Amino acid sequence: MRKFDPSKIEPIFTKIVFIDLSTKINHIVFLFFFLIACNSEIYSQTTTPKDSAQVNVNELVATKALVKKDSTKKPLLEGIVNRKAKDYEKLDQRKKRLTLYNEAELHYIDFELKSGIIVLDYEKNEVYAGRIKDSTGKYTQYPYFKQGENVIEPDSIRFNTKTGKALIWNTKSKQGEMFLKSEISKRENDSVIFFQRARFTTSTNIENPEYYFLAYKAKLVPKKKFVTGLTHMYIADVPTPIGVPFAFFPMTDKNTSGVIIPAPGQNNERGYFLQNGGYYFALSDYYDLAVLGDYYTNGSYAIRTETSYAKRYKYNGRVQFRYENQVFGEKGFPDYSKTNQYNIQWSHSQDAKASANSRFSSSVNFGSSKYFRQSLNLINVGSNLNNTLSSSISYSKTIPTVPLVNFAVAVTHNQNTNTEVVNLTLPSFNASVDRVFPFSKRDGIKKGVFQNINFQYSLRGENRIATKEEFLFKSEMFDTALAGISHSIPLSTNFKIFKHFSVTTGTNFTENWVFNTNEKFYNPVTNEVETVRKNGFDAFRTYNFTTSIGTTVYGTYTFKETNKIQAIRHLMRPTLSYGYTPSFDEFYQQYTDNLGNYIDYSRFEGTLFGAPSKTIYNSIGFGLANTLEAKVLDKDSKKGESKKISLLNQFNFSTSYNFAAEEFNLAPIDFIGGTSLFDNKLGVNFGARFDPYDLDENNIKIDEYSINNGNGLVRMTSSNITLNYSVASNDFSTEKKSTQNVQNGGREDDLFGSATDLGNQDESLFKKDDTKKQQTKLFNYSFPWDLRLAYSLTYSNDSNQREITTNSLMVSGNVDLAVRWKMGFSSGYDFASKGIVRTQLRFERDLESWRMSFSIVPIGVYSYWNFFIGIKSSILSDIKWDKRKLPDARLR
Repeated sequence: MRKFDPSKIEPIFTKIVFIDLSTKINHIVFLFFFLIACNSEIYSQTTTPKDSAQVNVNELVATKALVKKDSTKKPLLEGIVNRKAKDYEKLDQRKKRLTLYNEAELHYIDFELKSGIIVLDYEKNEVYAGRIKDSTGKYTQYPYFKQGENVIEPDSIRFNTKTGKALIWNTKSKQGEMFLKSEISKRENDSVIFFQRARFTTSTNIENPEYYFLAYKAKLVPKKKFVTGLTHMYIADVPTPIGVPFAFFPMTDKNTSGVIIPAPGQNNERGYFLQNGGYYFALSDYYDLAVLGDYYTNGSYAIRTETSYAKRYKYNGRVQFRYENQVFGEKGFPDYSKTNQYNIQWSHSQDAKASANSRFSSSVNFGSSKYFRQSLNLINVGSNLNNTLSSSISYSKTIPTVPLVNFAVAVTHNQNTNTEVVNLTLPSFNASVDRVFPFSKRDGIKKGVFQNINFQYSLRGENRIATKEEFLFKSEMFDTALAGISHSIPLSTNFKIFKHFSVTTGTNFTENWVFNTNEKFYNPVTNEVETVRKNGFDAFRTYNFTTSIGTTVYGTYTFKETNKIQAIRHLMRPTLSYGYTPSFDEFYQQYTDNLGNYIDYSRFEGTLFGAPSKTIYNSIGFGLANTLEAKVLDKDSKKGESKKISLLNQFNFSTSYNFAAEEFNLAPIDFIGGTSLFDNKLGVNFGARFDPYDLDENNIKIDEYSINNGNGLVRMTSSNITLNYSVASNDFSTEKKSTQNVQNGGREDDLFGSATDLGNQDESLFKKDDTKKQQTKLFNYSFPWDLRLAYSLTYSNDSNQREITTNSLMVSGNVDLAVRWKMGFSSGYDFASKGIVRTQLRFERDLESWRMSFSIVPIGVYSYWNFFIGIKSSILSDIKWDKRKLPDARLR
C-alpha cells in the first residue's frame, strides 16, 4: 500500500441545485432514463427536503447508501453508509469513489471515522482519511478513528474495510492507562497492530510528555497485550541509559494474574535485599489474592498475603496476613538474635440492603505486640504511641415478633502492646426481649403510673480469657478463663407530677451463673493466704431500687434589638435521685488468718461478674446540667436575621450522700464542662473533682469536713483541661488523613505523624483532585495550608502533692510551599518531662506522572528517613527508586 497524502487530492466541487419539480418534469424524465442506462450497483437515496430553503452547501448533508440485493453478484458495499460533510460531497460512480470534505464523518459497518477529508473507494474496500489546511496554512481536523472501544487519532490513515488492514501515520491512541504515539503503524487485522518507533507514556500530555519510553518496534493486541523490542527511557526528550531489551504489558479490562517484580536495595543491618516481590492471582471478579515476600542476605525474610473480596449489595472485605522472620547480627556473635513477628487484619462490612434483620461485621487487628515497631516493611508512627490493638467479630439478628427479640454473638480481642497482656472473649452472647407494657394497649398512648409500667429481659453470656502473649494458642491460656451467664429483668415506670416534674422509678433483678469459684484459706507452712480455684456451677442473685425526679428550667435575658447580642438563654436540668441496694452477706464466708482473726470473703471474688456487695447502699444523689446559648445577629445575613451560638455546651455538677456508709458519706463533687469557640474551630473541655473531706498531718484523708477545720469548703483533688484547635486555609476545613494509622492502632489525623508503608507508597499528601488540575503559574501565591493543635494539662492533688502530671502541646499541619510542592509536619513538646516529643517531617513533589516524597523522624529511638520517587500509574509502578534508613528494631 502507498501512503495516502490528502494534500495531493485535487478538490472537485459539485454544485447541487434543487428546482421546482412541477415546472421541470422533462428533467425528471431525462434523469430517470439516464440512471437506468448506467449499469451501477449502487443506488443513492438522498433525503428529500421539505422546501428549497432547508438545503445549503454550508450545511450538513446526511445520506445513506443502500446495498443492491442481487442473487448473482455480491454487493460492493457490505452495509449502510452514514456520512456527512460541511463543504461538499462527491460521488463518482465511474471510479466507485465517495469524497467528503471539511468536517467529514463516515459511519460504515463497525467503525466511525471523522476527519478533514475522507475518501471511500467502495470498489477496493478502502477508506482514506487525512487532515486539511486552514486559511493560515495550518493543518487542522486530524482523523479520529474508532472501532469498537479502540480509538486512534493519526495524521492520516488508509484502511481496508474488508481485510481490516491499515497503514497509519503518526497515530495516537490510549490503551488503559498508557498513551501511545507511533510514527508508522501497520494494522494487520482487528486484533494485531505493529508499531515503528512507538512512544508510550502515562502522561496525559502526549505531545510533550515529561517522560516517555521509546520502543523501536512494538506489537499491540488490543485488550490483551503490548509487547516491545529494544526500549529506552526518555526524560524531557533527553535519552537516559535506562533501557530493556524487551517489555511486556498486559492490556485487559479484567483482572489478570502476573508476577510482581521485587525492588532491590541494601540495608546496613541485614545486607542486600529483594523486597515486595511476589505474584498476583486474579481468582475471579469477586475476590483476588496477592502474595508478596522480602528476602535479606543475612537470613531475614517476610511473607505477606492480601486478598480483597466484594459482592454487590451483599458485602465487601479485605484480609491481610503478615509474617516476618527477623535476624539481627551475625550468628556466633553476642548481638545475634532471632524473632518472629506476625499480624492479621480482617475487615468485613455488610451492605445495608443485604438483610433487614441480621448483620455480620468484623474488624480484626491481631498479632505480635512488637510487629508495628519492628516491621521490616511498615513504619507506623501513630501505632508506636497508641499501644492498643483491638478486634471484634460480631453477628446480630432481630426476630420480628411481638415483642421483638434481639441477639448478638461476638468474639473480641484487646491487646496492650506494652505489657503484652491479651484479653479475649471466646465468645460473648447477648440476647434481649423488647419492652413489654402489660397494662397498656399495644398502640395506645401511655398515661399515668400503671400504663407506663414496663419490664424487659436480657441475657449476657461470656467466656473471658486474660493471658500473656507468650501463652497464646497454648493450654496455659485457659487456666485462668472465666465463664458465666447473667440474667437481668428491669422493671420501671415513669410519670409526671405537678405538670413540670418527671419521675422515673424502678427495680432491677439480676441472677448470675458462674462456672468456677474461689476458696481462700490460710496456709501455715507458707504463712500466706492461698486461693484455690474450684470448677463447678454456682449462682448468686442481686436486686436494687432506684428513683429520680427532674425538670427543665429556662432562663432568658433579652437585650435591645440594636445590640449585636439579642438574647442569652440559660438551660438548667436539675435531677434528684435515690438508690437503695441491700447487703448480700449470705454469699460471704470466712477464713482464719495467722492471728486467729476471722476474715470475710466471697467465693465469687475474682469470677466473671465479681462478688455481690456486702455494704448497704442507701444514697441520695444530686446533679445539675447547664447549657448556655446566645442569640446574635448574623453578619452574613442580608435581611438582618439572627442565629444561635453555643457559649457553654455543658457545665455539669454531680455528687451523692450515702446514709449507710460508716464514713465518708458525702461523695466527691465532680464537674465537667466544654465549649466551642471561633466558629467551632477551638474545642475546650475541662473538668475537676472536689473532695469535702480534709487531710491529716500525714496527708491522709480523714472523716472530717475541710470547712470544719478552717481549710475551705472543699479541696480540689484533680483537674484537667484539653484544647483542640483545627484550622485550614480553605474555609477553615480539614480532612481526615491516612486510614492506615487507624487500622494499625494509630489516630485518624496525623497529630502523631502519618504511617509509611514501604511496600505500598501510593498514599500522597496531595488530594486526588489536585493532581488533575492544570498548574500554569510558577508559584502558588495562595499557599493552601491546614493546622491542628492539641494541648493537654492534668493536675493531681489527692495527697496534697500539687503535681502537674501531664502538660503537653502537640501540633501537626500541611502547607503548599509552591505549585506541586507540599510539606507536612507533626511535633510537640512535653512541658512536664521537658522534652520534645516525636517529630516527623514530610515533603512531597507532584511531578505530574511521577511522585517524589521524603519523610524523616530526626530524633529519638524511632528516627528514620525514607526517600521515594516513582511513576504514579499502577501499570508502571515498578519503575521507581527508594532509599531509606530504618530505625534499629531492637530499640523499639
